[in-house]
Amino acid sequence: MKYRQMGRTGIKISEISLGAWLTYGGTVEEQGAQTCIAKAVELGVNFIDIADVYARGKAEEVVGKVIANENYDRKDLVISSKVFWPMSDGINDRGLSRKHIMESIDRSLERIGTDYLDIYFAHRFDYHTDLEETLRAMSDLVDQGLVHYWGTSVWPAVQLERAVWMAKELGLHPPRVEQPRYNMLDRYIERDIMETCDRNGIGVVCWSPLAQGVLTGKYNDGTPEGSRATTSNFIQRDLTEDNLAKVRRLQEIAANKDITVGQLALAWILRRSEISCAITGATSEAHVVSNVAASDITLDSQTLEQVEEVLNNKPRTHPVYLPPW
Repeated sequence: MKYRQMGRTGIKISEISLGAWLTYGGTVEEQGAQTCIAKAVELGVNFIDIADVYARGKAEEVVGKVIANENYDRKDLVISSKVFWPMSDGINDRGLSRKHIMESIDRSLERIGTDYLDIYFAHRFDYHTDLEETLRAMSDLVDQGLVHYWGTSVWPAVQLERAVWMAKELGLHPPRVEQPRYNMLDRYIERDIMETCDRNGIGVVCWSPLAQGVLTGKYNDGTPEGSRATTSNFIQRDLTEDNLAKVRRLQEIAANKDITVGQLALAWILRRSEISCAITGATSEAHVVSNVAASDITLDSQTLEQVEEVLNNKPRTHPVYLPPW
């Protein structure tokens, strides 16, 4: 396993990390989650990403139990969680108000069974809360030692710029990491998010690097029974015939490299120096082993050109912004 700096912070995280979205505490029972986490840590994964909203707190509880059962040394792990989405019908049990942030961190720490989080993400931008209120609350958590770094998830570039500038002006701790969606089929962050993060020393830890399994080739011949496509509507946007045709061609490129198409997709993400890690999901030891192997794969320029020819989907700048020369 290789490790990368998280932006311009001093912390190092594994290039391939483990996420609990839609799995642990939900579709994957506790023993399966323990097996996956144990194998990931054994293979060098040190970053485990959770969120309070994942299975309404159950994912945090499951990960916390695994950490306790395996007797891991807490300092060897980088644990993150998130705040923003509703956790109940309570009118204030959502968003990035000071009230919700301060109450949510206590509940997350209790469920995970830890005294602190290495990273606490603002799980979307809150257009109903003044940005300064959110910045002060997150910065206070860092000062209190409950959080080492705070970050953002799926924030627009302009709001990242505002947050960095405002934190500097107010003498607060700025966001140090952004967690966007990024994969071969969804490249919007190449347009301005990556440059904004790189310039401001913000790390990028991307989720859905395999497009919820579409980039593993598992859907090339239809939808397997019990797969995520049978339980999640989110994946449907990627399950188009055009995308599946691309995956079939990518599979041929991967076969010529003696790797899986999923490993090709992960190595393709890690080609970018702005990326700190790819957060992968796993429901079995085999998934973990396959994903982790991508950290040792370097794609040559010829392979990258072949991939680019297949994808043909670089984010395009609107022509009105381009000079006439």
